[in-house]
Amino acid sequence: MSEHILRSCAEGVCELRFNRPEKRNAITFAMYQALAAHLQAALDDEAVRVVLLSGAGASFTAGNDLNDFLTGPEFSGTHPVIEVLRALATFGKPLIAAVHGQTVGIGVTMLLHCDLVVAAERTVLTMPFVTLGLVPEAGSSLLVPRLVGQQRAAELLLLGQPLDAVAAERLGLVNRVVEEGKLLEEARALAQRLAQQPAGALTATKRLLRGDPTELLARIDAEVREFSARLKSAEFRARVQALLGKGRG
Repeated sequence: MSEHILRSCAEGVCELRFNRPEKRNAITFAMYQALAAHLQAALDDEAVRVVLLSGAGASFTAGNDLNDFLTGPEFSGTHPVIEVLRALATFGKPLIAAVHGQTVGIGVTMLLHCDLVVAAERTVLTMPFVTLGLVPEAGSSLLVPRLVGQQRAAELLLLGQPLDAVAAERLGLVNRVVEEGKLLEEARALAQRLAQQPAGALTATKRLLRGDPTELLARIDAEVREFSARLKSAEFRARVQALLGKGRG
């Protein structure tokens, strides 16, 4: 389903756009495979200085496609999701995200690996892992407390408390909030500014800012083990079946 991840590159900026608007860009396994391939291609291409993530339709992404988690292959360290998470955690070039609408789960946690995040005014960020009977992923159990403090992290992750764009900016999850119609314009302008910086200094500074990824990768692996166990639980399946049933009604 490569058409569900659109790729366009120009003037040093590669934009990867979620393109499944009829499902609010819920990410399938095939989309993860395509995203992993696109991220690797961007790393390998010397002409690409910056990667910009965006989403078509009403939201950036509603997170994982729950049907895929119920029917897909076993969740393990070789799963396409994990390939993407590790790629984001160690990505050597600047990452920017343009976020809008109801952004859920991994749609939020992937922002923790971005260097700059621009959000539209009506953006709402939610990490409802516990509500679904799951645990956080993408290293968020490590990165969210570092960013916002232990108590606020507990509110966001244990309760799944939604954050509007202004609150997200205040907590440092978002760099700037812009009018809905100016989101891509602002994000693309930032991407261009980064792309015009000296490439060697840019990537070296990102590497220094991010530091040694060993602890982060170990946390991602620990989360994967817990997440995999929770996916097999009756608790998770009951929650998802209730949600899917409600959606059909």
